Amino acid sequence: MRHNRPARAIRQARVLPDVGKPNRACQCAALWLLALSGFGCVDERPAIEAKFQEISFDEQPALQLDQSAVAVSAHASSGLPVTYQSLTPNTCSADRQSGLVTGEVSGTCSIEADQLGNAEFGPARPATQSVTFRFSDSLRFESALSLGLYDTVTTQAVNPAGNPITYSTTTPSVCSIDAKTGLVVALALGTCTVTAASGEIQISQSATIEASSTSSTPSPPTGVTATFAGTTKSVIITAQSTASGGSPITEYSAASTPNGITAKSMSLPVVVTCPAGCTGYAFALVATNSLGSSAPSVAADVIANYGVTAVFHEPDTQPNDSIFVGRYKFNATRFTVSGLSGRLSEAMTGSSSPYPNDTMNWLMLNHQLSAQSFEAGDVKGLLVTTFLLPTTNTLASNPAFGGTDGWTPGTGMGLYYGYPGTNPANAYVRVFVSTQDPSATPSTTAIDKLAYADCTPGGMMGASCMTGTSNAGYGSLGTMSGYPVSQVTVQQ
Repeated sequence: MRHNRPARAIRQARVLPDVGKPNRACQCAALWLLALSGFGCVDERPAIEAKFQEISFDEQPALQLDQSAVAVSAHASSGLPVTYQSLTPNTCSADRQSGLVTGEVSGTCSIEADQLGNAEFGPARPATQSVTFRFSDSLRFESALSLGLYDTVTTQAVNPAGNPITYSTTTPSVCSIDAKTGLVVALALGTCTVTAASGEIQISQSATIEASSTSSTPSPPTGVTATFAGTTKSVIITAQSTASGGSPITEYSAASTPNGITAKSMSLPVVVTCPAGCTGYAFALVATNSLGSSAPSVAADVIANYGVTAVFHEPDTQPNDSIFVGRYKFNATRFTVSGLSGRLSEAMTGSSSPYPNDTMNWLMLNHQLSAQSFEAGDVKGLLVTTFLLPTTNTLASNPAFGGTDGWTPGTGMGLYYGYPGTNPANAYVRVFVSTQDPSATPSTTAIDKLAYADCTPGGMMGASCMTGTSNAGYGSLGTMSGYPVSQVTVQQ
């Protein structure tokens, strides 16, 4: 049965566990009834005095054009500190404690202020304030275009508004340019003019192509990068620039480290196929002209960006589930993950419209603080965890409550870190990354190791955090019987 709206009242019950008896089995309906009666889940004492408090924002800030950050300020009539969160994470993010709001794109950003209450005051009704960010559509090139005859160099334009950029040339007989990457090749003597366009905005820059006074073999390509070509058995290798030596470059060749995999192409990029998979390899480029070949470039690690969506089924808040939508960078040469970040939905908030048309609150988790190796049979990879706060302190660490390190999934009886003291209001999500192929469908064993914990006001049931774990992975379900059901990962 579903009690989505009454879940706000669940958080009014101050759940006080019996130290000698774990309190993981409190169900949504029981919590709701106890909240109405004003009693906790174990010892029958009044939960709170429930004095009224309300939240009010200071004057709405007005931003200048291209201003990317501003602090909002709200106050609770109780004098208790408020916390902030962005209700429009695609437009802006908000620092939970300070209220510093950072715009990502042009648009209206909605910020919610919350106050959970304490033993004297009941939870305040959340208050919201809007902030409008306006970014100009101006384009600019990062640096001047400079290249000799037959050289290649990458020109890059930047756009403060974050809109896509495409490249072209008005002098195709003098130079060519890749529409997506901005890689310019000097084909003949003369003036090379390239254009960057974003929407209706367009800028150009030119360079005079002159012949070299000497001829030599090419210099080693610089700025070499390698990434998967949509599959871990194929890699795209390119370079930011190559000095030709004064003669046309006739071939680029790629070679792996460790040795064994090679490929050639008349132009960049070079596509390499690895029959057994390209993970564990780095790749170097060599450029060749009529006089010979360059020395190898510095070998580049294979690095790819991935998007990940993990779903935790919440039987008591249907149709809302706890959902994590994030991204990370995978170094397939060194088998490491960095920058896992994203947003976690709070299933006890919002209306009856399920994701992606939901109105749930979302937390921004931007602090990857753990990456642990995991192997079970044929399943090999990393369990990677990202946090709301720059600390792992999330769940109770007191051994009397089953606590360990303050965050490991399934520990601490679901109580917040430092219970019964001040709740730091942290949250985390753990995902699985296959080091052989991140986009492969995870096994049931891997799915069982996904986990989350939400100890923020929107995820609290008295002193208990909302968590999601599986019996197979951690020995118990989450505090509201939530458990992981799926993870989908795609290369971006």
